[in-house]
Amino acid sequence: MSEKDPFDVLRNRPVPRPHADARRAALSAAMSAYDEKTSAAPQASAAGRRPNGHLKAFWSGIMNKKLTSNPALAAGLLALPVAGFATWQLMDEVRFGFEQPTPEPKPVVETQAPRTRGETQATAEQPKTVEQAPLAQREAVVAPGTVQGQLADQDTEESRSFAETAAAQPSIAPSPPSAVAPMDQLARPVMEGGRLNRSVSGGSSKMMGVPLAAPAPEPFMEQPEDRDRFQSFDTNPIRSALESPVSTFSIDVDTASYAFMRRALKEGVLPGADTVRVEEMINYFPYDWAGPESAATPFNSTVTIMPTPWNAGTKLMHVAIKGYELQQAQKPQANLVFLIDTSGSMTAPDKLPLLKSAFRMLVNQMGDNDTVSIVTYAGEAGTVLEPTKGSDRKAILAALDRLESGGRTAGEAGIQEAYRLAEKSFVKDGVNRIMLATDGDFNVGPSSDEELKALVEEKRKSGVFLSVFGFGRGNLNDQLMQTLAQNGNGTAAYIDTLAEAEKTLVEEANSTLFTIAKDVKIQVEFNPDVVSEYRLIGYETRALKREDFNNDRIDAGEIGSGHSVTAIYEITPKGSPSQLMDDLRYGEAKAENPGGIAHADEYAFVKIRYKAPDGDVSTLITTPVTAANEVASFDAAGTDQRFSVAVAAFGQKLRKTDAVADFGFDRITEIATAARGSDPFGYRSEFLSLVRIASALDRAR
Repeated sequence: MSEKDPFDVLRNRPVPRPHADARRAALSAAMSAYDEKTSAAPQASAAGRRPNGHLKAFWSGIMNKKLTSNPALAAGLLALPVAGFATWQLMDEVRFGFEQPTPEPKPVVETQAPRTRGETQATAEQPKTVEQAPLAQREAVVAPGTVQGQLADQDTEESRSFAETAAAQPSIAPSPPSAVAPMDQLARPVMEGGRLNRSVSGGSSKMMGVPLAAPAPEPFMEQPEDRDRFQSFDTNPIRSALESPVSTFSIDVDTASYAFMRRALKEGVLPGADTVRVEEMINYFPYDWAGPESAATPFNSTVTIMPTPWNAGTKLMHVAIKGYELQQAQKPQANLVFLIDTSGSMTAPDKLPLLKSAFRMLVNQMGDNDTVSIVTYAGEAGTVLEPTKGSDRKAILAALDRLESGGRTAGEAGIQEAYRLAEKSFVKDGVNRIMLATDGDFNVGPSSDEELKALVEEKRKSGVFLSVFGFGRGNLNDQLMQTLAQNGNGTAAYIDTLAEAEKTLVEEANSTLFTIAKDVKIQVEFNPDVVSEYRLIGYETRALKREDFNNDRIDAGEIGSGHSVTAIYEITPKGSPSQLMDDLRYGEAKAENPGGIAHADEYAFVKIRYKAPDGDVSTLITTPVTAANEVASFDAAGTDQRFSVAVAAFGQKLRKTDAVADFGFDRITEIATAARGSDPFGYRSEFLSLVRIASALDRAR
């Protein structure tokens, strides 16, 4: 750069005192450069040039004159960048405000409520554009209390540069509504349908007349991040009956996995393997298993041995359990507490709105002497409805209708309050249950799975049980739902449609509400002289240690009134060509008695332990499995047995289990179609459609 360069002259020259006239002229010129015209153009000028284009042209014209050696002009140029910045900032916010001249400098204070979108305060005396306003009014724009006003008063602040003054104004006070003139050419962004809409109706002034300062940001509805949480687990392996002859697990009557799988398929996505719990898919359907004759025996078990449809060298041992179904006169009084998540994430139609409709159905099923309380949690827990008799349905339904979503999720506090109300209205020899409805995490207060598990474990000792109902996608914490339900002596269900709500809370209300047996465990001992290998289909997350079976302190699953529960083992008979493990050289079972191995004709021995709903000591039921339980062909098995096997095969296909790798969806469809049987609610027909969807999605991969 040469010594005669005007910028070098400016750099070496002391900064002169800003002159008000030069500053005022610079501001006027900068604002005039925008060339605002009254037109239908949504942005910039009628000529089509964008505001930054005008600025570039304006600055280029000034600098090309190379008049910077003039101190007065230099002072004006020092003011121009900030004036340009101020006007650019105005354009960036897409808002302009004009104030009427005032006789004395006063800070601008907003004393009126903000106007609604679309209101204007334009008058006949106020010009619609800067260019239409006379110079006197343009100068009046720089009123005290605004950035431009600070510029006009700069002469009185010798120690401050203009740039420091601008930087000291992080926020701009809005003008009084009466002093604002609309700019028809500009529109501020608006929210429409949860999305940001920056479009403008040509020439419309309905969105104009906004003050210079931006109001508080409007809510922006975004698609929720997919934070669904499912417990990861491995599929049960094949086990040697000689090395590990005993299999022990807790009963599971939950159905959440099936409903979640169905939603995924209907949305055109194959469900992830960890979202598929095969036993919950099997137990989703009602079956006509043989039940007990009286309430003295809470359930009955039926065992069937049949050929495996996907492996000719193995057999299936099908264990079917049916709970006693309470009659209307036998149903105990119910004390229910609805614990409802009303956090901000529950706004979606398939969350709180669906939840309210679902619980309305349940309320309409309750008796006049039953009791309902409602607790909500969002940021903090609150009681919406104190214990209210079922006869006052109007009050209960009105309380449900008033629920709205907002805030974070203080789930732990909500659970504490729900237990307090349940204990307050406790019904001896009745049903005392908390019905937790949520879409996800408890993110306020103690919220680890272990802390909440410990809480519900402790509270269940009081006789108050906990069931969990999941809603929505994107924030579903299925893992926590399972933990709370299992340790709260309750069930876990996922409700994705009103039809599912009807199934869970109306058609199966007895099973959902009325427990007939708790801590139900199954233990199967296989005879290694008949069975070489076995594999339990499903129940991976319900596995128990062998010693847990006789330990009454170990928690297990519950069976409700009329519940159907199914467990299926794939077994490999001794000597079958499908045996995968070699026989042990030194480990064959030896009979010490002359008569040989005891019970040598049995496939297995099934043991079931359970407690009464209010009991602490378990009762044992045993069933030997012999050739008398066997059918000659798969088609000779009962309709319900065959349909449940089709569901088991489908669940294994979705989990990509090796055993069914060569078993096609078409074969599953064939078995399920032939065994559809009575289907009054269409559950089995829907299953067939899901198999077809999964088959199509699998082929499209």
